[in-house]
Amino acid sequence: MGKLSFTYTVFFLLPIFYACNEPAPVVTKEESLWHGWNKYQIKPEDSLTAYGRELIENTSYYLGPKGKVAHISNGMNCQNCHLDGGTLPWGNNYSAVVPTYPKFRERSGTIETIEKRVNDCLQRSLNGQAIDSLSKEMRAIVSYMHWIGDDLEKDKKPKGSGILELTYLDRPADPVKGLLVYQTKCVSCHGVDGEGKLNEIGGYTYPPLWGVNSYNTGAGLFRLSRFAGYVKANMPFLQASYKNPVLSDEESWDVAAFVNSRPRPTKDLTGDWPNISKKPVDHPFGPYKDGFSEQQHKFGPFQPIVSYRKKMQKKA
Repeated sequence: MGKLSFTYTVFFLLPIFYACNEPAPVVTKEESLWHGWNKYQIKPEDSLTAYGRELIENTSYYLGPKGKVAHISNGMNCQNCHLDGGTLPWGNNYSAVVPTYPKFRERSGTIETIEKRVNDCLQRSLNGQAIDSLSKEMRAIVSYMHWIGDDLEKDKKPKGSGILELTYLDRPADPVKGLLVYQTKCVSCHGVDGEGKLNEIGGYTYPPLWGVNSYNTGAGLFRLSRFAGYVKANMPFLQASYKNPVLSDEESWDVAAFVNSRPRPTKDLTGDWPNISKKPVDHPFGPYKDGFSEQQHKFGPFQPIVSYRKKMQKKA
């Protein structure tokens, strides 16, 4: 059994408190998804790992606009996207980080380290700046990732890692329908203008979903499939879970289309996807090798793109 995985990008969380002497998490035959350790199992003498968890939970306090260490991010916390410190099944957790890194990633066209992945999140999901790979903060975050994943099988993604994958709709995701979902299911936490809600120390309890303080166009959640899968398994916060979702698949896709059609910071992506044939079907920026439009790559329907690519691969 293991602890947790990695990926950055944005949402909500209040820590779940357990007894300090709780036994290690167990995966049963009935519940085969990976579950992470709870933070109170970090040994008192392991101060670097504890600091790493603290940085994930309260990133803004240390690295936000008024950060204690540096002023390099938008005010969101890593935990806003990586629920329960990145330990929740299908909550954009970190379980696959240590088992699969370093690895080749098509987005950069390079072999990436954990440090590179952390900085990608800072620069994209937190719309900020990279930190020194030798800094105390980076070493702490990496230590926390190892605490989560060192006992997991190498080169294998645990079931429940990252974000739930939804079946594609047979139509484009609809921002107009998504607005109705947002107004009825999301606005109480994220605000009429998607501005989110700040806590008493200046970080976000509920993160901004668009606007100047939100994730930029290079973030993973700017892909519709990532956003839709995330909200399906986790939102509304404290109401939904992967076992008991509140939103239907269609509502999840449509609210993703609405949120990702709103204004947000942009990122220069000219260095991304050097092999354009490897772009995900829902990567919203061309050029593409498959000939489908940016509109369809952003909102769908995606299955025709998938089918066309498979057909071309067979001919190659």
